[in-house]
Amino acid sequence: MNLEGNKELVREFFTRFGANDIAGALACLTDDATWWIAGKPGALPVRGLLTKETIARVFFNMAGRLKEPLELRVVDTIAEGDRVALEVESRGELDNGRVYEQQYHFAMTFRDGKICAVREYLDTQHVFATWFQP
Repeated sequence: MNLEGNKELVREFFTRFGANDIAGALACLTDDATWWIAGKPGALPVRGLLTKETIARVFFNMAGRLKEPLELRVVDTIAEGDRVALEVESRGELDNGRVYEQQYHFAMTFRDGKICAVREYLDTQHVFATWFQP
């Protein structure tokens, strides 16, 4: 796939995720895809290198705790070779009334027209305070 095709697939992934089409978003990933999330051991229950199966459970769990689908906005993308770097913003209200507003940087790698590896950088303190803090 070319650079524009990779960038289009990224937009499709986030559009599907934002429409609560989790299965459709996951279909953008290779079967052996990995998803790494920033965070120190012991600081977050969800962090480090995850398989597609594990990130699927995370996505479905997130969707189940939100009042409405997570609003996602791709701010900017830069592509080179088989990689796309992007800035994304999100907003959503959880069923407990907390508001999740996040800014991310993603580094995505592509293989055979699909996303095969993701590195996700975000505000881990906000993740903990919104999703996990009692």
